[in-house]
Amino acid sequence: MTGSPFLESLSWLVDPVHWSGPDSIPLRTLEHLGYTALGVLVAALLAVPVGLYVGHTGRMKSLAVAAAGAARALPTLGLVTLFALLVGIGLTAPLLSFVILAIPSLLAGAYSAVESADPATVDAARAQGMTEWQILTRVELPLGMPLLVGGFRGATVQVVATAMLAAYVGSGGLGRYIFQGLGSQNYPQMIAGSLLVIALALLLDLALLLAQRLTAPPGARAS
Repeated sequence: MTGSPFLESLSWLVDPVHWSGPDSIPLRTLEHLGYTALGVLVAALLAVPVGLYVGHTGRMKSLAVAAAGAARALPTLGLVTLFALLVGIGLTAPLLSFVILAIPSLLAGAYSAVESADPATVDAARAQGMTEWQILTRVELPLGMPLLVGGFRGATVQVVATAMLAAYVGSGGLGRYIFQGLGSQNYPQMIAGSLLVIALALLLDLALLLAQRLTAPPGARAS
């Protein structure tokens, strides 16, 4: 190939051939989004209840912070490779890695959301006879919802940016373009795949930033 690889990658992106068929950009994008959503959803089912409990009761906070920090330090590529060796090629290995990657942000967002509630407001709710569950769901969570959404935002952006590793162990997604290009030394295709991942991550980040602002209490949103 001749010319600038970046300009050739733009030509690759606008080529109609890459917008239809089983290896099309829309299909790979949907696969990428599916991997991201599944990883974040499974991680949320595990991390959010624990985070809410920690934030509401104040118990095990040091353990939760330490566990989240340890999970952040794990290399995603190393995890994908390890799980692939343990469970085989397919979606399971990268999915387990994405779940581990998403847990720290979701855990931190959940307990920070509950902790951020004004103690005086919580005490007033308790004095009115509210149960602990009512305090959590009617007082603490509504006040801290932007922080909880922020946890989802951080987890989603992290996972969508690394979901390309699913192609490393034989699955789909936008990573297919990167690894196919690497194998054939088609650098414009690799750049195009990277640009698609970056664009998708930015779009999701902006969407969740908007959701984070919309869930803020009216007074805070106005300010």
